[in-house]
Amino acid sequence: MTATAAGRQVPVGALLRQWRRQRGLSQLALAVEAEISTRHLSFVETGRSTPSREMVLRLAEQLDVPLRERNRLLLAAGYAPVYSHAPLDSPELRRVLDAVRRVLRAHEPYPAVAVDRRWNLVAGNAALPLLTTGVAAHLLRPPANVLRLTLHPEGLAPRIVNLTEWRAHLLGRLRRHLGLTADAELSALHEELQGYPGGPAEPEAELPRPGDVVVPLRLHHPGGELSFLSTVSTFGTPLDVTVEELSIESFFPADDTTAAHLRKPTP
Repeated sequence: MTATAAGRQVPVGALLRQWRRQRGLSQLALAVEAEISTRHLSFVETGRSTPSREMVLRLAEQLDVPLRERNRLLLAAGYAPVYSHAPLDSPELRRVLDAVRRVLRAHEPYPAVAVDRRWNLVAGNAALPLLTTGVAAHLLRPPANVLRLTLHPEGLAPRIVNLTEWRAHLLGRLRRHLGLTADAELSALHEELQGYPGGPAEPEAELPRPGDVVVPLRLHHPGGELSFLSTVSTFGTPLDVTVEELSIESFFPADDTTAAHLRKPTP
C-alpha cells in the first residue's frame, strides 16, 4: 500500500478501502467491528466525509494495519503521524536493542537471529556461523537478507537436506507476511526466491506425515546431519515502527544428536 500513485496523493478513504479489501472484509463487517454505521464508512471511503484522526486510527486498528502504514493513512487524511520511527541504534531504542542482544546471547549455543520487516539481518549470536559457513560473501554483505542467503544456490541451500520442504515453508511464511503488509519490496523478493532452484516455483501444500508437528531445518554437517526447530518472537506492545517490525528467530535442536553436537566445547 502507498499513499501516493503516479505522483499524486491517494485519498485516505481509497487507502482504507484497499486495506479493507486486502483483509477480505465487507463494509458491513468492518463497520460492525469499528462500531460505526455502514453509511458513515461508505462516506469515508468515497471521500464524502473526512474522518477524524481518531476514526482513522480506529479503522486502522480493526484492519490490523501495520504502524508504518497507519502513519501513511494519517498523512493522507491531513494529520501528523503518531507512531515514532527511530533507528535501532538511536538513544530512544537503546533498551530495545540491548534486550534483543540479551535474548540472542541467552540462546547460545543455539543459533538465533534478529531481522527487520524484510528479513534483513539486524543481529545474530555467536552460534550463527553454524548456519552461514560456506555461504558466498556477497550474500553476507549488509543488508544481508536471511531468506535470500538461505535459499540462494550459493547460500545455505546446498546444505539443506529437506530443501523442497524448507523452501515451501519459507515461501509460505513470506506470502502470509506479504498478505498482511502489502509491501512491494517483499513482493519482489518473493518473485526472486521463486526463481531459485530447489522445487516448483509455487510449492504445493504438503500433507504432514504421521507424528509430524513442525517443519524442521535439516542440515548436512561434517559431524553428521543436524536438525533444528525454530520459533519466532516479536515485541508484544510496540508503539514504534522499528520495534513493531523487529522479530527474533531462534533455532532449537530437534533431536539429541544435534543437541549434543551444539553443546560440545569449542576447541
